[in-house]
Amino acid sequence: MKYLPINPSLFINNRKRLVKELKPDALAVFNANDIMPTNSDGSMGFVQNSDIFWLTGIDQEETILLMYPDAANKSFKEILFLRETNEYIAVWEGEKYTKEAARKVSGIEEVKWLSEFNTIFRQLMLQCKQVYLNTNEHPRATAEVQSRDARFARSCMEKYPVHHYERVAPIMHKLRAIKSKEEVELIKHACDITEKGFRRVLSMVKPGVMEYEIEAEFAHEFLRNRSRGFAYGPIIASGLDSCVLHYVNNNKQCKKGDILMLDVAAEYANYASDLTRTIPVDGKFTKRQKELYNAVLRIFKGARKMLVKGNTFEKYNAAIAKMMEEEMIKLGLLKLADVKKQDPKAPLYKKYFMHGTSHFIGLDVHDVGSTFIPFAAGMVFTCEPGIYIPAENFGVRIENDILITEKGNVDLMDSIPVEADEIEELMNK
Repeated sequence: MKYLPINPSLFINNRKRLVKELKPDALAVFNANDIMPTNSDGSMGFVQNSDIFWLTGIDQEETILLMYPDAANKSFKEILFLRETNEYIAVWEGEKYTKEAARKVSGIEEVKWLSEFNTIFRQLMLQCKQVYLNTNEHPRATAEVQSRDARFARSCMEKYPVHHYERVAPIMHKLRAIKSKEEVELIKHACDITEKGFRRVLSMVKPGVMEYEIEAEFAHEFLRNRSRGFAYGPIIASGLDSCVLHYVNNNKQCKKGDILMLDVAAEYANYASDLTRTIPVDGKFTKRQKELYNAVLRIFKGARKMLVKGNTFEKYNAAIAKMMEEEMIKLGLLKLADVKKQDPKAPLYKKYFMHGTSHFIGLDVHDVGSTFIPFAAGMVFTCEPGIYIPAENFGVRIENDILITEKGNVDLMDSIPVEADEIEELMNK
């Protein structure tokens, strides 16, 4: 791992929070992610399962966490199982966790090799009354490839069909939605790395540059600052492609007069940041581009103020809809008379703004958390309004990451240039 060591107190406290939510005499099981294959003997880079990382800090494949708070044997209250390393693995794959290193990272005293798992798991299954199994229950998730957790759940229920099973995902969603001070610091660090990348590209964007060249500048800055790289597939979209929400080809030449949308951010220690800025390729917005940019910026500032404790997504989105309508009328995209007659179930502003304004962010870019409960201190959201006008060949989106506190909110990206004049000034230095 490129990132610096994390204090194990973060993971110790996370496990304590989970224990408080489990039913009596219950066993909970968490599996690491698989290393996904490509072709021949190739594989993709490993990305740890967010839940097991949140609970242990262990960033390695073939890892299992067992938690049995009411175990009769105190040493079985929490057990970490690791892939056993050897000289062959050390030569071909490099360093893996030793038991002592895993104890130091996780704060878990009972660390065993994976070869012991089946025997110990059977012992605990014969003692416990219920079992919490982990599943990926994110609303946007698709399950075309079966995860290690999913395979384990199926196997476990086949071998022990009369046990009582519980879902641990709803509990993890509740807990992970509220970030600790340490987690906020890690997210902020990812935001700071992102800022370095953004400031780097402002000085090199000009007519004729290729989108992938800009991507390369971001990658260089992220990696040199201990990031694994991009927190998600980078969107570097010039011209009409700035109206494509998830454009990731990044293969076109930036032309004079184009708008360039940069939805690019770094991760750090598995924690994501999420930034969007829209800049003029030649360093100067046209009158219409600046008009649209400042309209989106006003909505961004208004939306950011509403990310406060006690507000709800329902109220938040309704208020943003009103702001969108007002700004689109000023821009000449909508007519007031038509808005007054619109079908409330199909509002006209959706033609130009078709996505949500905020989502949770943390270990995952689209992090877990319920959209049906009031905002609470410790939640971190993106704030990302946009207006897209394909007929005019460009769109604008602005996005920062916002921490909700007891007294309001903190913009974790407030040092990243966002005013149109400041962006122009920096691009023309």
